Amino acid sequence: MDIRRREFLKVAGAGLAGLSVAKAEAQTPAEAPKRRIKQSFTWGTFARKVPPETLIKEAAATGYASIEMGPKQHWQAIRDAGLCVAIFVGHGSLQSGLNDTANHDRIEKELKGNIEEAVKFGIPSLLCLSGNRKGKSDEEGLSNTVACLQRVIKAAEQAKITLCLELLNSKVNHPDYQCDHTWWGVEVCKRVGSPNMKLLYDIYHMQIMEGDLIRTIQTNLDSIAHFHTAGNPGRRDLDESQEIYYPAVMRAIADKGYQGYVGHEFSPKGDPLEAMRKTFKLCDV
Repeated sequence: MDIRRREFLKVAGAGLAGLSVAKAEAQTPAEAPKRRIKQSFTWGTFARKVPPETLIKEAAATGYASIEMGPKQHWQAIRDAGLCVAIFVGHGSLQSGLNDTANHDRIEKELKGNIEEAVKFGIPSLLCLSGNRKGKSDEEGLSNTVACLQRVIKAAEQAKITLCLELLNSKVNHPDYQCDHTWWGVEVCKRVGSPNMKLLYDIYHMQIMEGDLIRTIQTNLDSIAHFHTAGNPGRRDLDESQEIYYPAVMRAIADKGYQGYVGHEFSPKGDPLEAMRKTFKLCDV
C-alpha cells in the first residue's frame, strides 16, 4: 500500500507540475519584435504573386518599416499603411551610368527630377549606379563618377536626400560593372565630400566579390546609408542552404548604431508572404 501510494503521489505531482508549466507558458506573451534594424524589402521580388494591397497590409502587420523600389502608383498606399519607401532608382541604365561623361547631362536631369519626387513622398534616398567599365581604369571611372555626382550633390543636400551608389558584383550577375569593390565606392564618397553621398552596400554582391562582410561593414559604416540582402549562392531566401549567417551580420550592423534601412532583395523560393515573415524574424536581432 505504501509503495502504491508513493507512486501515485509521484505521478500526480508530475502531472500538476506539467500543468503549471503549460499554464505559465500560455500566459507568457509572445516576444516583442526588437526592431533594432529598420527592415524593408524590394517590391519587384515579392509582388509577383501577391496583390499589392495584400503585400502592403502584410508588410505592415509583420513589422516592416518600408517597401522600396516599387511603382510610383503604390507609393501613397505604402505611406498610408504607415510604411516608408526607403529608396528608389534615381537614374536610368545600370550599364551606362555615372562613370561615362556622355551620360552626365542625362543623369543630372534625371537625378534632380527624382530628388523632387523623393521630397514629395518623404523618400530619404536615391539609388545611383556607376555603369560598366568599358575599358576605363579605376581612376578614370572614379573621376568621371565624382564629376557627375558633384553636379547634383548640392540639390540633394538642400532637399535632405541621400544619394546611394550601389555596390554590385561583376563576377556573377553584372559583368564589367565598375563599382564592384567597397574601396572604390568609399573613395567616390570621400571625393564628393558630402554627408549626402553614401553607399548602398549589397551584402549578397559583396560576399561574392570580397567576403569578410562584418569587418568591412563595421570599418566603412560611416559611408553606408542602405543595405540589401540575399542568400548566396542563388540570390534566394536567407535560409540554411546559403552561406551567409545573416543574424550575425545584422547584429554587427545594429551594434554599431546604424540608423538606415536594410532591404531584402531576393527571389523567394515559395510563398512570398511566408518568406517575408521568416526573413523579418531572422533579421530582427
